Amino acid sequence: MKSKSFEENLNELEAIVRELESGNVELDKAIEKYTEAMKLAKVCSDKITKATEQVNKILNEDNKLEEFKAE
Repeated sequence: MKSKSFEENLNELEAIVRELESGNVELDKAIEKYTEAMKLAKVCSDKITKATEQVNKILNEDNKLEEFKAE
């Protein structure tokens, strides 16, 4: 199974939030949707954290990644 992109996960999360905010969801279904939303939020958060870590690294003269140090 192909992994979803950040944008796909975010769109799915937003759709769930809109559905829950509508107030037209039975309690059991709302609990399922909330659980799914929390999993999607974690996936999105992890992807943002990983992207931030990658951006904060630069290549040194030996083409090795190292932490970026602002001077």
